[in-house]
Order: sequence, then structure tokens, then C-alpha cells
Amino acid sequence: MRHLSTKLLDIDKIIDVYNIIKRHTKNRGKLFNFEMFFACNIISIYEVLKNKKYKHGMYNVFLIAEPKYRIIMSEDMSDKIINHLISKYVLNPLILPKLIEQNVATRKNKGTKSGLMYTKKYINHLKMNNDKIYVLKCDISKYFYNINHEIILKKLDELILDKDVYNIIYDIINSTNSIYVNLNIDKVINKEIERIEGLNITNKIARIKELKEIPRYENGKGLPIGNMTSQILAIFYLNEVDHYIKEQLHCKYYVRYMDDFLIFDSNKDNLKIIKEKISKKLKEYKLELNHKTNIYDIDKGFNFLGYYFFLKKKKLIIKINSKSKRRIKKKIKKLYNKKWEDISRVKASYRGHLNFANSKELERLIFESK
Repeated sequence: MRHLSTKLLDIDKIIDVYNIIKRHTKNRGKLFNFEMFFACNIISIYEVLKNKKYKHGMYNVFLIAEPKYRIIMSEDMSDKIINHLISKYVLNPLILPKLIEQNVATRKNKGTKSGLMYTKKYINHLKMNNDKIYVLKCDISKYFYNINHEIILKKLDELILDKDVYNIIYDIINSTNSIYVNLNIDKVINKEIERIEGLNITNKIARIKELKEIPRYENGKGLPIGNMTSQILAIFYLNEVDHYIKEQLHCKYYVRYMDDFLIFDSNKDNLKIIKEKISKKLKEYKLELNHKTNIYDIDKGFNFLGYYFFLKKKKLIIKINSKSKRRIKKKIKKLYNKKWEDISRVKASYRGHLNFANSKELERLIFESK
């Protein structure tokens, strides 16, 4: 595809992308500051792209604690608009058609619901003709932090023929190499550790340990956590591994959600061989499976996407897993002093999540509470 840059140089598209971002931005101050000089800011983005002067700005690095501690890197509004513009008009049209259907994370009309659908479908299909079913559950060590810049840029260089657009993406990917990024990560983590040390809580040691284990960026590795382009590039990075698993290892029952993927089989020894082959293949991408990778007997159950799956007398049972249940209960308790509109919105967001599982007790807790 040539002359992609001309597709970005459109004021209406820039405004359209901004309006999409606006609907999903909780930071009202950021929106207010951008809209105070709206026309100037939109024209500035247009001119930067037109004159090939784009350089990614500094991230605002902050920490979130739910469902676990992790770093988020927030862009200023201009960077966010360009990131979404690149994603919508460059990366999505080029990358999405190359992905297998079972690569479900962050894609339109897929996501968690699709991942759960495949899981349920595969188990129900296999249980018809097999007494035992096993699942190889793979998890990649520090996936976002270990995506190799050289490898992903080589893949993109083969796809993107417009070098001006390639240079923008190159700059976004390499923004994690800036020294200030790790310094700011250290700063927010140390601040949270100091806060926790002053609390009288039972899980203090565990929380501090979790904070200290948050990775830092190595030069030439990692995608910015929070960018729209990062989500697309992360599902694309292992695309060849997906095809290898499906087409060369002939794994019929396979589903991947980002770096968390499942392979079902009635033969446990076969899954052991597949695990070793996948581990070897991942080394080509400078990645490795972590300690959570394991083969599970489905009669005993396994966790995936916040649910716990197991077979009981050949009947598939799906429960909300323990960690998700604790998080939901904690959030529901915090609702009691909120406005009715906020309470209704949160409860509605859980309805679809719970409908997939056999969780009547949790449903009563949520929908009968006031």
C-alpha cells in the first residue's frame, strides 16, 4: 500500500479521531485544555504530519492497582490523536486481514467474549468423543516489555511502503528507549511503596513484593503500555507463531488472547511435545514462556480470562474465578455511596460477564444490592 501519508492528511479524519478519543477520556482537564485552543491544536497536528516533523512527546507515567499493580503510560492529546490516526488508517487495514480468527484480543467484534466462545466450543466438541481432555495454557514472560523493536520494525518495514508513515511508527515504538521513562516508573513505584509502608494492613509484604517485580524497559525492547498502536502491534507480533501452531503443528483447538493462549487435546503427551516446539519457536522472537505455563486436566479445571472452567461428569461448568470474584465484590461494596446512575452502569457492565458463568450467588449479590 503506497502513499499512506496522504490518508492521514485530512482535517476531518483528525477531528473524527479526536471525537472518538473524547468519548473514552475520563480526564476532563486534558479535554478542556485541548478544546480551549481546539482549531489551533487540530491545525498543528495537521502541519506536523504534513511537514514530517512529528516526534513523540513525553509520557505521563502512573500506576494502577486493579486487578494488579501495573504501569500505564498516558500520552498528551496530540500524541494520542496521531496514535489513533495511525492505528485506524494504517495498522488496522494492513494487519487485521493477516490475523487468524482465534487471535481475539482488542479486535472489533472479538475480545473476551470471543475467547470464551472458542474455549467453550472446543471443550464441548472434544468431550463428545473423549474421556479425558487436557489444555496447554501458555503465558509469555513480561510480554509487552520484551517485544523486540528490531523484529517488529522489520515486520512493519515489509508492510508499510510509505517511509514517512513508517518513521512515525518507528518513533512511537522507540519512545520506550527514553531514559526518563524508567526514572518515572521508579518514582511512582517508590511513592506507592512508601504509602503502603505507612499502612496497617496484613498483605503489606506481598503488595510491596508485587510492586518491586514490575518490569522496567530495556533499550530496544518493549511497547508503550497504554498506546492504541501497542495493542495492535502486540497482537501482530506473534501472528507467525499463530500460523505455525495452526498450520504446522496442526493444533485445531487453539485460541489466543494477547500473550495468554490455550491449546486443547485429548492426548497429554502430544501437548508436552507441542509445548517444547512452541518454546523453541518463541526464541526466534526473543520471548520465553513463564512459570505459569502448564498442562491442565480439565476435570480438575483451569483459569482463563477471569473464568474457571472444569468438567463434572462430562458437563462443562464455568465459574467466575476467585480473583475476579474478590474484585467484583470489592467494587460492589464501594458503590453504596455512589449515585444511582453510577451504580446502574457498573451493575450493567457485570451482567454480560456473569451471564456466561454459573454464578447465581454472585449475581444475587450484585443485582439485589441497593
